[in-house]
Amino acid sequence: MTARLTADFWVRAYLARLQAAHLPAYVTARGDPTAGAVLVKLATLDGRARLFQRSVDLMTGGRAWIVLAEGAEAEVDAAVARQRRTDPDLWVIEVESREGRTLLDEEGLAD
Repeated sequence: MTARLTADFWVRAYLARLQAAHLPAYVTARGDPTAGAVLVKLATLDGRARLFQRSVDLMTGGRAWIVLAEGAEAEVDAAVARQRRTDPDLWVIEVESREGRTLLDEEGLAD
C-alpha cells in the first residue's frame, strides 16, 4: 500500500510552492483535512478560467491533473458550485495568473 498525503498537507505544500513562484492563490473552500478531493481553479484575469481535477489514469494507474471545465469565469464558478453540492468535503484553490501558470505540471503535485 502506498502512503498518501493528507489533503490539508498537500494544499499547504501547494500554496507554499505557488507563493515561492509569486503566484497569488487562495483557498476558497476548505474540505476534509484528511481525504478531501482538491479542485484548482485558474483565473487568467481576463474573465476566463479553467478548473482542474486530479484523476487516475486507468492505463498506468498514475495520477494526473485534467481540465474539468473551462470558459467564462462565471461558467467555471458554476461548475465549482455543482461539484461542491455533490461533495461538501471538496477543497477549492483559486490561482490567479495571466500567463496560465498553475505549477500542476511540476513533479510531486500529482500525488
